[in-house]
Amino acid sequence: MSTAEFIESLHSKKIPDGISPELSALWYAGCGQWQMAHELVQFETDSDNARIHAYLHRIEGDVENAKFWYEKAKHKPSEISIQGEYEYLITYFLNKRSSCEIDF
Repeated sequence: MSTAEFIESLHSKKIPDGISPELSALWYAGCGQWQMAHELVQFETDSDNARIHAYLHRIEGDVENAKFWYEKAKHKPSEISIQGEYEYLITYFLNKRSSCEIDF
């Protein structure tokens, strides 16, 4: 799946099968379901989920909370547009997923 295909799936209102929890959170965020996206990451402590958590608080407008989660993710606060960060995160997690797949 490409980033464009992922974004296109937002219009179908059906979450794609087999995507990671991180991509699921981003999918719900893209559909405007902030609360559902937040629920998927709020109790996870790894840096990937912290990065998504930071992004979610950024789109919410809670800059201080976003800074806290960027720090937890060991990442400086994003200076690109919210849409740019969204597309970056989708691409990152799609690439991470495909790099874990092994062809036999």
